[in-house]
Amino acid sequence: MKGKASALILTAALGLWLPPVQAESPQEVAAIANAAERGNQGAQLLLGLIYREGRGVPADQQKALYWLEQAARAGQPYAQDLLGQIYAEGQGVPQNMTQAAYWWQEAARRGSADAQFRLGQAYFYGRGVNRDYRQAEYWLGKAADQGHAEAQYLLGRMYHRGYGVPQDLERGKTWLDRAAAQGHSDAIKLLHSLADLSADVTEVFQQSGPELQKRAQAGDPQAQYQLALRYESGAWGVARNDRQALYWFTQAAENGNRLAMHKLAEAYEKGLLGATPDAARAAFWREREVRGGMGR
Repeated sequence: MKGKASALILTAALGLWLPPVQAESPQEVAAIANAAERGNQGAQLLLGLIYREGRGVPADQQKALYWLEQAARAGQPYAQDLLGQIYAEGQGVPQNMTQAAYWWQEAARRGSADAQFRLGQAYFYGRGVNRDYRQAEYWLGKAADQGHAEAQYLLGRMYHRGYGVPQDLERGKTWLDRAAAQGHSDAIKLLHSLADLSADVTEVFQQSGPELQKRAQAGDPQAQYQLALRYESGAWGVARNDRQALYWFTQAAENGNRLAMHKLAEAYEKGLLGATPDAARAAFWREREVRGGMGR
């Protein structure tokens, strides 16, 4: 039992995903509380969640808030992000968007994709902070790069419609495509409305993995690009596989898909998807993209 409590504390301390708290006994709660009192931030987070959910102890939102704040002040990003949500929604505290944005900023700086998205959204709408599209673009970009579909969608909208940033239809479509590949319904709907998106192309979003694979293998560059996006994100019934993503981006690019060319240039510039950084390859695909996908 003590071992199980220690494992939970370690998981929280490392900032890993936490399942719903299941404190099965008073002894386990006592072990976590003892570690929390000694200053263990993982235990402080767990104890806050235990009191918040009422698992093994009566629910107590004041005690939950106290321990979550202890963990957040110690630098625990999950606690910081959760505190932001608590203040934003007024859960047991007066609603305070300034406090929410503060805690999201702390968590975002520590790499939390959820907090980066929420902070970017706060800057986009001016909630708890002054509206600042550049800051919104920055933090949404951070979350989007980590695969956050909501951030990808909002960033795509910003570029597509020129919200506070220079309008860039192609860049916007790239992010909308990546959100759509994860099943984001609003991204799919917006893509359907783009003038240059044919019915044949939009149909790709609705296809199953095997159907898309068959179409990609037959040489359809749009299907190849969408299949690459699914391998990149591990969405829509396709297991995440960077090697396969790189392969299908390459196939799509070689068949003239400019968005795939953009993705390949980025991959070789930054060493993404397992690609070895290669300035010459990056420049090659960037040039192809600028030329409109013509030539090899």
